Parts: sequence; structure tokens; C-alpha cells
Amino acid sequence: MWIFFAIGSAFFAGVTAVLAKCGIRRTDSDVATALRTIIVLMFSWIMVFLIGSSTQICEISGYTWTFLILSGLSTGASWLCYFRALQLGNVNMVVPIDKCSIILTVLLSFLLLREPISMWKLMGVISIGVGTLLMIQKKEITKEAKGHSWIVYAILSAIFASLTSIFGKIGIDGVESNLGTALRTGVVLLMAWLVVFLKEKQHLIKQIPRKELIYITLSGISTGASWLCYYKSLQAGPTSVVVSIDKLSILVTIAFSYLVFKEKLSKKASVGLVCIVIGTLLMLR
Repeated sequence: MWIFFAIGSAFFAGVTAVLAKCGIRRTDSDVATALRTIIVLMFSWIMVFLIGSSTQICEISGYTWTFLILSGLSTGASWLCYFRALQLGNVNMVVPIDKCSIILTVLLSFLLLREPISMWKLMGVISIGVGTLLMIQKKEITKEAKGHSWIVYAILSAIFASLTSIFGKIGIDGVESNLGTALRTGVVLLMAWLVVFLKEKQHLIKQIPRKELIYITLSGISTGASWLCYYKSLQAGPTSVVVSIDKLSILVTIAFSYLVFKEKLSKKASVGLVCIVIGTLLMLR
């Protein structure tokens, strides 16, 4: 069943990127991240109470708490970087770099979790790396992309996303997945709002257009659904495989970005997308 949860995670994650992009056209990305995290937290705790796992909180060890908090902090950092990158660059340029986090995840899974790297996984990593390079080496930067700073934010997002997977895998060992997701989301919420107040952006909340607020809310709901599916699958399946399936969300994102933003892929970028998909499928063997 963990494979179906991983597929569900990929779908909702793909939709999230497009909804979030619609919600940060005029809204500050840090404020949007803080607001949508509230939705994710509410969504997570509703699932906890429906499952009835809230009583397990007292049974969580200090070791598990440590990695749940680390996972939450790395998630918060990844989100802040990711949505800033989305605000500055095109979806089709940002998402491939973010999905490249799978390469670092595979390496860390081998070093820290002792998950073996087969020849198929190695070929998959190479294919994903090549595909990512093909997708971001665009000769023309659209008017929407503001300079090249989005690349830095996208790379940082990928690094923190990889750490999130590793810390999350360790942190949910022996903890019901919905409860683990809710607890780490609380950490993300604190971190997101701390950034907003440190940067003195709280006054920008009143300036958010109603339409963008709706998109931010929807992106929070889709993120919550993606997380619940992701950590359910991560609890039962191998980290490198679960992450690989989750990264197929790029197909959903690119499809919706074409429909919503009319962002088209060049021939080179299309070849890169094929390489990423092939690489991801190779890692499932």
C-alpha cells in the first residue's frame, strides 16, 4: 500500500507548486508560507484525531523528538527557499532543481541509513542529474524570471528537502505517521512565523488579495494531503524509492503550469524531462 500513498503524495505535491505560484504573484513568499502552514497544521491534526493517535505523544522518546524537530526545521527552510524561488522564477525552471534533491537523498540514505545503492539506482541518479541540467540550461530567461537569484533559492530548497527526508525517516520510527507529520508541522509553523516577524513583514498580511488568499489556502490543503501520503509511505517503504516516486510530481506540475501559466518546454527541456522520468523509474527497480 505504501506505493499508492507515494503516488498520492506525488500528485498533491505537483498541484501544490502551481497553486502556490498563483498565490504569490503579489503576496510576499514568506508571508504566504506562514499562512499556508496554518492550513497544513490544521489538516494534519484533524487526521491525527480521526485516527486516534494523539495519545501516543507521551510515548515519544527524546531521540525521536530530536529528529522530528530537525525534520521540521529543514522542511521550513526548504519551503521558504522554494516559494521564494517560485516567486522569482518560472515553475518549469524551479521545480526540476528542487526535484534534484533525490540525488542527495540517495547518497545520504546510503551513508546514514545503510540503504544499498544498486546499479539501477546509480543509473537513475545519473539520468536525473543530466535531465535537470537540460531543463535549467535555458538560453532565454522569460520576463517573469527576475535575474538568477531564483537558482540559489531553488538549490537551497533541494538541499533542505533532502535533509527533511532523512530526518523524517528517522523521526517517524515507531511513531504513527499522521502524528509525526502534525508534530513536525508545528515546528515548521513556528519557524515560518518567526521569519515573518524577524523581517517585520506581518503588516503585509492585510495587503493580500482575496483571490491569492484562496490559492494559498488551497495550496496548504494540497500540501497537507501530500505530506500525509508521503510520510505514510515513508514509514513502510525504503526512503530512496518513496522519494523517487514523490519526485514524479514534476509531471503534474509541468502539465498544470502549461494549462495555467502557458509555460512551454523547449525541445532540450523536454528531453531533460524524459531523462528525469526515466531516471526516477530506474530507481524503482
